[in-house]
Amino acid sequence: MIINRRSVLATFAALSTVPFPALAQTYPTRPIHLIVPYPPGGPTDVVARILANSLGAKLGQTIVVDNRPGGAAGTVGAHVVVSADPDGYTLLLNQAGSLTIAPSLYKLDYDPLKAFAPVGIVASSPEILAVHPSVPAKSVPEFIAYAKSNPGKINFGTPGAGTLPHLLGVQLQLAADIKITAVPYRGAGPAVIDLLAGRMQMMIDSTSVLLPHIQSGKIRALAVTSEKRIPQLPNLPTFVEAGYPQLTENLWTGLLAPAGTPTPIIQKLSTALGEALKTPEVENAYRKLDLEAQIITPAALASYMATETHKWAGIISKAGVKVDN
Repeated sequence: MIINRRSVLATFAALSTVPFPALAQTYPTRPIHLIVPYPPGGPTDVVARILANSLGAKLGQTIVVDNRPGGAAGTVGAHVVVSADPDGYTLLLNQAGSLTIAPSLYKLDYDPLKAFAPVGIVASSPEILAVHPSVPAKSVPEFIAYAKSNPGKINFGTPGAGTLPHLLGVQLQLAADIKITAVPYRGAGPAVIDLLAGRMQMMIDSTSVLLPHIQSGKIRALAVTSEKRIPQLPNLPTFVEAGYPQLTENLWTGLLAPAGTPTPIIQKLSTALGEALKTPEVENAYRKLDLEAQIITPAALASYMATETHKWAGIISKAGVKVDN
């Protein structure tokens, strides 16, 4: 087939004159690609596939989940979105650590605060501090006392250097003036295996990762990072109750578009996301995974990302945290 270049250019010129609100009214007219910068089967991928069905139904289009793992802080997948046309047809689903922690640890060639247009928070879950039963502590104060009497001897497994669980452990060290040794793994799964085996003494991670092992009695929970106690473990105190309000933090996953995406399209995505998160399908799926929906406006998410980025930069600088770039 011979393509007339002059006709193609004329078509693009005509489209460029269409007002943004008119484009938003017709958007989307073709499938949307949702980039997940992690391998299939992981927690972000699972959320993406739940979201794809519900959000796609609200938008009236197919959402194709496109896994692009690789690079520090999911940079391979992020780059796909950074370099994509800002037309709402290429979106990013990424975790808090990659969006607000990674800029202070890695030499990124893009700034998440400038490279993306936030749409909303897709899911969030609190983190739990848990220890192996061999650790003689049944509360945070007892754990702190034990750590102070055994400086550097407590190993805590993390799903990777620079992840939120890793930085929460760093934050606990600063707040309690203790010394514990971070051991990075490639994901939460291998870290949990070593925690269960006693090769790690402590771990901080999401409820979906640790809750089954806590409920079976294989590990002991000491505190949760949510503002209030969680219904699954009503007797588990929060870090606020334990005297460390600094550790009030949820692991959240955000939906973003390339910077420059027209505001009406961002707003349409935001509205559809809010509706999708309220569907019984999403609510039931989230309940099984111990996830929470958190409806937030694009502007509020942009502000929150800026605040979180500044906060983690200060913690990373104070603790002297470094990772291999």
